[in-house]
Amino acid sequence: MKRILFICGSLNQTSMLYKVSQHLSDYETFFTPYYGDNIVRGLTRIGALNFTILGGCFKRQCEEFLDKNNCPVDYEGRAYDYDLVVTCSDLIIQKNIRGKRIVLVQEGMTDPENLSYHLVKKLRLPLYLASTATTGLSHAYQRFCVASEGFKRHFVNKGVKEDRIVVTGIPNFDNAEQYKHNNFPYKDFVLVATSDARETFKFDRRKAFIRRAKEMAKGRQMIFKLHPNERIDRATKEIKSLLPDALVFSEGNAHEMTANCSLLITQYSSLVFTGIALNKEVYSYFDINRLKEMAPMQNGGKSAENIAMVCRSYLE
Repeated sequence: MKRILFICGSLNQTSMLYKVSQHLSDYETFFTPYYGDNIVRGLTRIGALNFTILGGCFKRQCEEFLDKNNCPVDYEGRAYDYDLVVTCSDLIIQKNIRGKRIVLVQEGMTDPENLSYHLVKKLRLPLYLASTATTGLSHAYQRFCVASEGFKRHFVNKGVKEDRIVVTGIPNFDNAEQYKHNNFPYKDFVLVATSDARETFKFDRRKAFIRRAKEMAKGRQMIFKLHPNERIDRATKEIKSLLPDALVFSEGNAHEMTANCSLLITQYSSLVFTGIALNKEVYSYFDINRLKEMAPMQNGGKSAENIAMVCRSYLE
């Protein structure tokens, strides 16, 4: 029987790949948290990369998800020779998967094209130095499954080869209507989704952002959903110092919170796409009209099956 290795990452990425695997149950499927080689592996072991999907809360949540769903784990894909690799990120192409058939799956929003992005492209530096802004530029994969035609144009404009891209939709963002059926107790509030910019060494005028959100709320109940990678104590203290009546959640289903809110305020979060799909009033650091053009297709939750079909084409 042919084998597939799923290289996971954040909880969102891991749950996406798990959904794809459910449509490939007639193959042997194995999972691993994200990993690197050489220096990257060494830095991961000493905790220096805990702010990335290689370690910290990202790796812990990945492992907890795999354990909860009884997923067979092959750490770093060491146990077997795989016929196909499905990965959540091509910022690192690990040595043991080079030359193999690879399907890359888009997670969601990509980082802004800042100075580091342009330096990485111009000087041909390792892609991970520019974070997700360089997603797709490895060209080490056979197919890159993306969220929408708008995102396809976005990646092509960056230099990704058009013939490698297939528009499949992406799990978790392809059926926003499902999030309306939830048990989240609050309704008609202003939801503020923060980012982990500071934890990933980016500039973040956090207090100015909180004050701006307060102005936009116009006296309505405010709920903050922290990014999983944020320092909860610091972020909560900052929010409470300016908005003592605001509610702060570090856990919970942010998509369901979005379904119940009247206004969604984000920084760089992919959550904005759920807000757009549900026709919410949304705010983002990115251009809203551009985001609407790139919004993931809504196909009733068929994206995982679509991606699985792409995988099959390289296995049959």
